[in-house]
Amino acid sequence: MIKYLYSSVALALISSLTACQSEGTNNNATQQVQQEPQANASSAHPQSPSPNTQAPALVKDVAKQLPDFKFYKVKSGIEFTKADIPSGKTTVFMLFDPNCGHCQHETGLLAKNYEKLKDLNIYFVSMNEPALMASFLETFGKELVDKPNVEVLYDRNQEFIQKIHVPEQFPANYIYGADGVLKNHWEGEKEISFILAELTK
Repeated sequence: MIKYLYSSVALALISSLTACQSEGTNNNATQQVQQEPQANASSAHPQSPSPNTQAPALVKDVAKQLPDFKFYKVKSGIEFTKADIPSGKTTVFMLFDPNCGHCQHETGLLAKNYEKLKDLNIYFVSMNEPALMASFLETFGKELVDKPNVEVLYDRNQEFIQKIHVPEQFPANYIYGADGVLKNHWEGEKEISFILAELTK
């Protein structure tokens, strides 16, 4: 039952963000995500859900300290956790949808400026199926392929929206310092000059 509930939450959230820049407030999006799983669960399973079964909590405010998480490397399927992040560097997460034009554009701009970003940990994270992400960098950010500090990660259990933040727009960028403390975040497409300035502070 929980597995179906998580899948419903993810589908509802992804559908609200697939246009890259969703409309409405974060509260409305969160309410929609929390209401839909019950309807979907009851239609898929005639029996009533357990009274203890609840939609997972979604994070409205960005996590100030990077929490523990478990993602998976898209290329290998190997588990990737907070402990796997190289220490002593700023870490950047870009929550994206591989079909989002704004995400594709930002990735291309980052790729062209890789020399300025080579001292950062850069993680592209998505809840989409790995098959949809497999060639994302090869297609939109060739210069980032096989770089030791860049990884595309699959958020199989929708931990990002439960532990870090539920954004209103894609791409959503989150910068955590070497100490794991949030330095900045923003959503939607921005000028590359702004992005580089924030990433290299």
